[in-house]
Amino acid sequence: MSSKLPAGKQKPTSPFRKRGSLQYAASTDLRGGRHLLTFQYSLPGIPVAKHGPVDLRTSMDGKYKEIAEELLSRSLAESEMRSAPYEFPEDSPIEQLEERRQRLERQISQDVKYEPDILLRAKQDFLKTDSATDLEYLKEQSEAQLDLYPEHELIPEKEYQRVTISGEEQCGVPFTDLLDAAKCVVKALFIREKYMALSMQSFCRTTARYLTELGDRPLDPNAYQEMPETSVTAEAPVHPKTHPYEGLDPTSMPPDMGYSCKMIDGVVHVFTHKTNMEKATELDLPYPDLQEYIADMNVMMALIINGPVKSFCYRRLQYLSSKFQMHILLNEMKELAAQKKVPHRDFYNIRKVDTHIHASSCMNQKHLLRFIKRAMKKYPKEIVHVEKGREQTLMEVFESMNLTAFDLSVDTLDMHADRNTFHRFDKFNSKYNPIGESILREIFIKTDNHIEGKYFGHIIKEVMEDLEESKYQNVELRLSIYGRSRDEWDKLALWAVKHRVYSDNVRWLVQVPRLFDVYHTKKQLSNFQEMLENIFMPLFEVTIQPSSHPELHVFLQHVLGFDSVDDESKPEHHIFNLDSPLPASWIEEDNPPYSYYLYYTFVNMTVLNHLRRSRNFNTFVLRPHCGEAGPIHHLVSGFMLSENISHGLLLRKAPVLQYLYYLAQIGIAMSPLSNNSLFLSYHRNPLPEYLSRGLMVSLSTDDPLQFHFTKEPLMEEYSIAAQVWKLSSCDMCELARNSVLMSGFSQKVKSNWLGPNYIKEGQESNDIRRTNVPDIRVAYRFETLCEELNLITQAVRSEELETIEEEAPCMSTLHSAQ
Repeated sequence: MSSKLPAGKQKPTSPFRKRGSLQYAASTDLRGGRHLLTFQYSLPGIPVAKHGPVDLRTSMDGKYKEIAEELLSRSLAESEMRSAPYEFPEDSPIEQLEERRQRLERQISQDVKYEPDILLRAKQDFLKTDSATDLEYLKEQSEAQLDLYPEHELIPEKEYQRVTISGEEQCGVPFTDLLDAAKCVVKALFIREKYMALSMQSFCRTTARYLTELGDRPLDPNAYQEMPETSVTAEAPVHPKTHPYEGLDPTSMPPDMGYSCKMIDGVVHVFTHKTNMEKATELDLPYPDLQEYIADMNVMMALIINGPVKSFCYRRLQYLSSKFQMHILLNEMKELAAQKKVPHRDFYNIRKVDTHIHASSCMNQKHLLRFIKRAMKKYPKEIVHVEKGREQTLMEVFESMNLTAFDLSVDTLDMHADRNTFHRFDKFNSKYNPIGESILREIFIKTDNHIEGKYFGHIIKEVMEDLEESKYQNVELRLSIYGRSRDEWDKLALWAVKHRVYSDNVRWLVQVPRLFDVYHTKKQLSNFQEMLENIFMPLFEVTIQPSSHPELHVFLQHVLGFDSVDDESKPEHHIFNLDSPLPASWIEEDNPPYSYYLYYTFVNMTVLNHLRRSRNFNTFVLRPHCGEAGPIHHLVSGFMLSENISHGLLLRKAPVLQYLYYLAQIGIAMSPLSNNSLFLSYHRNPLPEYLSRGLMVSLSTDDPLQFHFTKEPLMEEYSIAAQVWKLSSCDMCELARNSVLMSGFSQKVKSNWLGPNYIKEGQESNDIRRTNVPDIRVAYRFETLCEELNLITQAVRSEELETIEEEAPCMSTLHSAQ
């Protein structure tokens, strides 16, 4: 069942239509979404192939909108609750009593139907006492295991003890429930695959391969060839000899494309002429239209509260935890022995990336204190602030507070989070102000101030020097763009270039605080579209004509993507649906909901990525703060639109989403020490549970200024986690490897850190000489993921085969009658 344009009928060409939308670039199928008609590539070289019309109809079809609206209304009414309204207690985690009774009746009816086979199998199992028979049985199981992975050679059995499950209905739920759950899970994965392909973000290769096998044709053997790197990284060495901000020459920039851009209904559109708009035609830069996104969102919201799907996913997650414990019992000593055989390499000298850390708090409090004291002694007469038209020197600023350099101490700064910040995000935000004075925050940890961020640039460079000295630690720092004015990007880029704030160990992400309501109340913004224009229009302008913003063009080469930040526990007073005001019409005092921010960030980033790819520039990804607090549907938006997320604590309350995040291998940067001070005590943090189940998690610091004490906050994070949760050396090296995989460093850098084959699947991707992760652990993760993907895809395929077998006699009867 697909909707296509009639033959000979042209697509709408009006530039003010939803041009390039998936509405026209894809056809509708029964997955609840549209699939692409042509190959689309996601970074780094992950394709999304055509899929055939697999029947994914479920019992919820036609009810998605009603279910989603009911759930969103319930979360809106109970928005002040800290936990999700549909959280289930641990002692009865599956369903209500009525549903359990119905499931039991279905199981009994199936057992009765197949009772002869069940009794026969039971007798056969009982008679299998002969050792030769047992050996033959194990041999058959081993061959079946090899059949699951025909494309990958497994580690010999003597080196790796595997746990296999034999028999039918291995998942422990009735086949009808398995089939319905498998269809829902596959449908959700198809939705994510579509959005990742369209926005040029990465999608798990293994998952993509299994989804492709559900299509109407085999996978193209050339489909997984890596895309060539952009000119920004391909020709440059891993560690360039010259500083990238030296010799900036606007005349040597790429030429002007002569395009113009305009924001319409919250999305930037690009046209071929700057002056003569009547003759201008719009470039075909695809993005998902609002109607399609809302429809997919409704599908996802309905899936996560479906009873049988929750039961299935909960059971699979419990199985994954138990299987890992068995793997540790059987293979822990072998993993340790494999690590001991590797010369030179250990946990201290493998690469680690702090995938979630804010630039304004990347230093510890002692480092900031020393810098402030040094600045007071070195630059006492420097004018650093203007108060009501009167210039103030650094000495005068501190004299107005009755303070001297000698008076300052860590306790005086008062920037460390304590027990009073727990569930008090407002008190935590005030900790960013040294001595409680916002003027000191503006002087020392802001890029846009009277001294053009001089002090902040110096202290960031000192942090960079510490990282370069350690060699093996790298960070992805967040810098803020608020969207209050058009020149914010130029000021930020000028700060980086002027003060030469660059290091091979550092990459940037740009965070956009969700503070429209604050700016609108202060009359700084008239509507939400103005905020979007301030954020994205300079990026389109510098992509079209790099010489118009030369510093920004160079700075963007080291920017990885966008982050969305703020207190997620704030109550939301609006449900994002088709009746929501468009950005130009959003003039309400209430802040737009989380999904509203994320959607308009995503669509503009998608259009921008297509434009930048056409010029062979680097593209961006979306990596928001998601699931730290607030309603569960934040994680739904993150699943659909984000390459990686930060925090993800609420996945512990949503088994369906947690299972989907596992199958899609979505990166989750977790910060247990940060969570311990704000939202969740350390011993309740789900990180060890996520790690054991195989989710792509990494350790990060978030805000060392508020939460850490030492010069190496990332090592502090690892050391505390290892002590509290008794992590093994293999666990810690796996976390470090995950952090590199989910980071935004270039393919060439990752190849140097992880090995030349890191992009491949299974143990073939691992180089223990660089990662210190045993092949046994990598093989276990890969095979377990393949088993889970095989379980759901086989269920969908088996129904297709049964349907074909049932239809074949009918068709033959029909032909004979004719």
